[in-house]
Amino acid sequence: MTEQTRVHLIRHGEVHNPEGILYGRLPGFRLSQRGRAQAQAVAEALAHRDIVAVIASPLQRAQETAAPIAAAHRLAVDTDADLIESENFFEGRRVSPGDGAWRDPRVWWQLRNPFTPSWGEPYRQIAARMVAAVERARARAAGHEAVCVSHQLPVWTARQFLSGQRLWHDPRRRQCAVASVTSLIFEDERVVDVDYSEPADGC
Repeated sequence: MTEQTRVHLIRHGEVHNPEGILYGRLPGFRLSQRGRAQAQAVAEALAHRDIVAVIASPLQRAQETAAPIAAAHRLAVDTDADLIESENFFEGRRVSPGDGAWRDPRVWWQLRNPFTPSWGEPYRQIAARMVAAVERARARAAGHEAVCVSHQLPVWTARQFLSGQRLWHDPRRRQCAVASVTSLIFEDERVVDVDYSEPADGC
């Protein structure tokens, strides 16, 4: 008999970042007021799902996003280091178009290869650790549902890999908004479908 399991990959809510830097794995970046409202909206959207495990990246913004989801199901938030944000050479710098690090010729070498990418953790490495985290969540929640709260690039990379798509891409075209839910539907150990929703879109 086929067993269906869902693993919901959730991108954390909006972050309080008044300086507009690429915060990456830096500590101390919490959800903004809007981000907290987004986390609550996701919790409400998932309140009636058959969720038996809530797992999050160790970073504060992911833990804060996971908290109301876990509370709605009377679960603890567990931590999986493999769900963490990707490494990035530009962490701690301003990288918005037209200013910041992009204008410094000394860092242009880091931009030489978008297919790896040369500025951060390789896509294949991100995919490997994310798939390992997803598999642990799937096995733990077999026949039920699990939540994994992570970050935009790791979530998108996992989706691309498990859907058999190429890993390099245009970052502007990722379907992974803040507080979005990417649901991987498994039959036994095989991904058979992917759903995407933005329950916090109105926040």
